[in-house]
Amino acid sequence: MSAAIQERPAVQAGRTPTVVRLLVLATFVVILNETIMINAIPRLMDSFGVTEQAAQWVSTAFMLTMAAVIPITGWFLQRVTTRQAYAIAMGVFLAGTVLSAVAPSFGLLLLGRIVQASGTAVMMPLLMTTLTTVVPEEGRGRVMGNVTLAISVAPALGPAISGLILQVGSWRLLFVAVLPIAGVVTVFGLRKLDNIGEPQVSSIDWLSVAVAAVGFGGLVYGLSLFGESGGGVGLGVGMVIAAAGAIVVFVIRQLKLQRTGVPLMDLRTLGYRTYGLSLALMSIGFLAMLGSMILLPLYLQNLRGLSPLETGLLVMPGGLAMGLLGPSVGRVFDRFGSRPLVLPGSIGMVLALGGFTQVSMTMPYWQVLGLHALLMVSLAATFTPVFTLGMGALPEHLYSHGSSMLGTFQQVAAAFGTALVVTVMSGRAGHLVAAGVAAVPAQVSGMKLAFGVAAALALVTIVVAAKLPRRITAADG
Repeated sequence: MSAAIQERPAVQAGRTPTVVRLLVLATFVVILNETIMINAIPRLMDSFGVTEQAAQWVSTAFMLTMAAVIPITGWFLQRVTTRQAYAIAMGVFLAGTVLSAVAPSFGLLLLGRIVQASGTAVMMPLLMTTLTTVVPEEGRGRVMGNVTLAISVAPALGPAISGLILQVGSWRLLFVAVLPIAGVVTVFGLRKLDNIGEPQVSSIDWLSVAVAAVGFGGLVYGLSLFGESGGGVGLGVGMVIAAAGAIVVFVIRQLKLQRTGVPLMDLRTLGYRTYGLSLALMSIGFLAMLGSMILLPLYLQNLRGLSPLETGLLVMPGGLAMGLLGPSVGRVFDRFGSRPLVLPGSIGMVLALGGFTQVSMTMPYWQVLGLHALLMVSLAATFTPVFTLGMGALPEHLYSHGSSMLGTFQQVAAAFGTALVVTVMSGRAGHLVAAGVAAVPAQVSGMKLAFGVAAALALVTIVVAAKLPRRITAADG
């Protein structure tokens, strides 16, 4: 390695380094795929003859894979150069995209999504690690705000973009369209990207990796079985209990490693009050966002008869508003702190989800658009301040663990949210149909209950937001 690689590149005041811009672009492209299949769920149900619970796993499996891989990335990024990490991550993502595009069965499609997610999971920690290395502390908040908004906007725009593509043809076009874009980004990035830092030999506790995957994955899988007929509920309860046991083992293992070695997740981060509150609020926010995203296409396409294009256009204003508000949110946070943003944002989230509990076969489309826009704007006002507060509350030596835990919990919460709302909706609808209620009213009732559950969980964010400080102080933690 040359000495230049080990030094922090000079960064002009007010400018975002080129390496960060490149990584943001690549991260946006790969994270977009987290939600791009949500609009295609009705198509997948017809194409492969699968149920709603099964079809939603094209999104849930993606999120859970990211949750399982993100904790490993800290170890991985220490062992390879920036260019090697970028090449491997984008190469794996491209391989998964190709497999998904040509998948002849639903099982192979799921495998392709898992491979895609494995590459995506590396990009976020690579971006955050590089950012903290090349951006001086005094300019980090501004850059971090833009980065977190970009990462949040990508999943918000996924359903809108997929709606436009699905109007043209098959769900396979979702992957065919991504391929050339990801390919160009990969080649351009490799030509312009410089290595930051120097690889180091490090170790990882593979038992922690395995137990975490079993615990978090089993929890969401068990929940998804609750809406199945037959013996699904009994098996689901057993899976949830077993997963909870695995999570307890994981926690005990991390506490032991904190004393004798290097933990996969350093739970001492939770001892910092502001970080713990931020983690809770961000997780519930992602749960609400992804839960609503998976319900709306089912409601608009299966019940209201809209096309994927019409569905995409209906949810696009909310996603665009979320992105356009990014700079404004950053400026307000820099000037006034978190309170004017996070508390109203949490209240807006609850109001939007509460409004969706009134869905019906006659709800005006402008009302659906307005509620979705309110939800996206509320999340935009929440995510950047909360992320900046949470990470700023940690000492530098815990930053990588805090970033890893935040990314993992976000994905677990998102996967948990999609499984939860689909399970509640399907369970309620199935119960009503068995009682003699017609299929459509039963489905509407199920959606109302699912949105109600999401709104009830979102109430917690108001309490958490009220406890967050306006700014980070030296006494925090």
